[in-house]
Order: sequence, then C-alpha cells, then structure tokens
Amino acid sequence: MSERTPDTDLPYDGDLRRNTPLALKLKDRIRAEGPVTIAEYMRACLCDPEHGYYVKQQGIGAQGDFVTAPEISQIFGELIGLWSAVVWQQMGMPQRFNLVELGPGRGTMLQDALRATKIVPGFLDAATLILVDVAPTDRLADVFAAHLPRTRVHHLHNVGGIPGDIPTILVGNEFLDTCPVQQYVVQQDRVVIRAIGLDSNDRLDFVTRPCGDQNDTADVFAANPGLRDADCYEAQDLSVLHKLRMHRTAPWTALFLDYGHYDPQRGEDHQAVGETFQAVRNHKYEHPLTSPGEADLTCQVDFNDVKRWLEHNLSHDVPPVVVDGPITQAEFLGALGIMERASRLMTANPKIAHEIELAVARLMAVPGMGNRFKVIGARSPSLPRLPGF
Repeated sequence: MSERTPDTDLPYDGDLRRNTPLALKLKDRIRAEGPVTIAEYMRACLCDPEHGYYVKQQGIGAQGDFVTAPEISQIFGELIGLWSAVVWQQMGMPQRFNLVELGPGRGTMLQDALRATKIVPGFLDAATLILVDVAPTDRLADVFAAHLPRTRVHHLHNVGGIPGDIPTILVGNEFLDTCPVQQYVVQQDRVVIRAIGLDSNDRLDFVTRPCGDQNDTADVFAANPGLRDADCYEAQDLSVLHKLRMHRTAPWTALFLDYGHYDPQRGEDHQAVGETFQAVRNHKYEHPLTSPGEADLTCQVDFNDVKRWLEHNLSHDVPPVVVDGPITQAEFLGALGIMERASRLMTANPKIAHEIELAVARLMAVPGMGNRFKVIGARSPSLPRLPGF
C-alpha cells in the first residue's frame, strides 16, 4: 500500500506480539539498559545490522509488504528522470554530475528515469549514479547496466559519503518517512517521552520516561497553549538533511516526495498534535510492536519540520539553500505533464490503456495519494526555481 496511513487506531495486540530475532535482542537490551525510545526502536527495526528490515529483505512490490508510486506507474519515474534532466540543464549541463537516489529499493524509479532521459543529449554521458541504502545494492548494477557502465554506479551506506565538490541532483521518494520519530505525551501538566519497555508478561509494551526539566516543559506549553492532558506529538530526527548540506561547494538540488502534512500557517515552535507511527506487513497494517525487524515502520512526515531543517543555517559548514514547496503530489506531477504523458502512452498501448488510466488516477487522486503525498525541493541559491514548483 502506498497510502500507509491507517484510518483508525489499531487495537492492543499483546497476545500477537512475536519473539522475532530482533525482539529477543531488544528485550535483552531493555533488561540491561532500561526502556528504549521509539526513535531507538525504529532505528533498530529498520537498520539493525543483523535483523533490520531494510538490511535483510526487500519489502517493495506485490510480493513484498507495500507498493510505492514507481511500482504503480512507469510514468512516475519517467517524469522524475525528465525533471532531473531539466535541472541538469539549469546547472549549465556540467560534464560530470552525480545523480543520487536515497533508498532506491528495487531500482524501479531510476530504471524508468534513465530510460526517459535517453532523449536528452549528453545527460547519461555525464551522469554517475550514487545509490544510498543500508542494504547491499550490488544487484542494482546489473539493473542499470543498460544505461550506464558499472564503473559509474556506486553504493553508499549513508549520505556522508556523497561528494560535495561535484554538481549533484538528489531524489528521495518515500525516504523521509523512515527517519526515526520520537513521541511525546502530555501527562499531568508535564511532557514525557513515550518509550518501549517490557510488561508483566515479558512482552514489548509502551511506557513513558521523564523528558528534560520543568523549564523545558514550560517552554513547550508556552509555545503550544492548546496542549491538553494525554495529547501526543511527534518529532522526527531529520538530521540527515543537515548532513546532506554539509561541505557542499558545487551546485546541488534535492527533491523529496513523501506522505505527510504541511500547515503554512503553523508557527515555527508549534507542535502538530497526533500520532502517526505505524507498521505495515503483507500489505496490511499491524501494531508497531508485533513483528520487530519483519515489518516496515514509518511515520507521516511533518513538512513544516522538513522545511525548517532545510532552511536553517546551523554552522559555517552548511551552505544556505533555497526551498521550493511543499506542494501536493498532484500539483507537482500535474505541472510536469503527467496527463499529457499518460495520453501518449495510452495511444501507443491501447490494450492496456485502461490500466494506465487507473494507475495515473491513483497517483493523482484527491483525496488520496494526490494530496496525502507532498513534494519539497531544495537548491543552491545560484539555481532558478526547480521545475514543477
């Protein structure tokens, strides 16, 4: 499922919680060190070197746990490819540049993107692919062999290795939702951290632990006078955006597409109340504590926070960027010409025209993926406004 936001709260499922290999490892850690925060739990479930979900299995596709936009329609990846080609032209068509994808999965989006850019002279000759993923991506070198030599396909485990002195075009589709999220709960006029410990039956369960001192709590309530007892709010660790910006001396752009929320009227220190931490396995929602390491854990992205992380200058090592958006996926894909491309594809493939039409309708649906998913761009100040915005 691409719209991975459950409509109702999932019931307590203590009896269904499974002692997966990672669950046993986490229980040992909790017994030794005490409860772990939700952010620590999420990071372990997704990236543990032995049992992490993204490390040991491929969850995308009909045979996996969820489907993303590139799997729904080839047009999605084609438009991202042509978007990248226009950005390359805006950069002055550098003879060398890095095309980076964060979390490439099966490589579906980039395959469609590279195929589409064959009509742009010089683009593929100048491109080097950098695939950033905690999982091995050696298998993708064969996938991209039809477009680029193996010597120009590289794998990194984190964004810190992306060169800052080469022009860069970076894309992350459903990447930000995997950044660890922490939950905070209002409890008797204080703010506490929601964490994960063990219940009386030795099962993983939500608990709370203290959060800072009284002054910290007072600051939260001062900025958010509407907070009430039992309210929950979330904060993602978006430090990856800070790392992406560090030591960049060459022009660069970034494009992020993800499901989430954005309120242009919300104050900078104001919290969006609500909990969105969720798990998906076998195309169904389940409780986040049921299958540690064997289900995909995500949250809705707060694009107010994304915009703030991108715009703030935290040190001299982080050059400023200009932010375009956020806008909805329907607005973005519409501006890139998804309807025109779909019409041409349907004319060329009349036998599957109905399937093409349904796939595009799903990507553009409002309510649905068209407005649940948001798009935000970042660029060096020397570059013009990014296409689609």
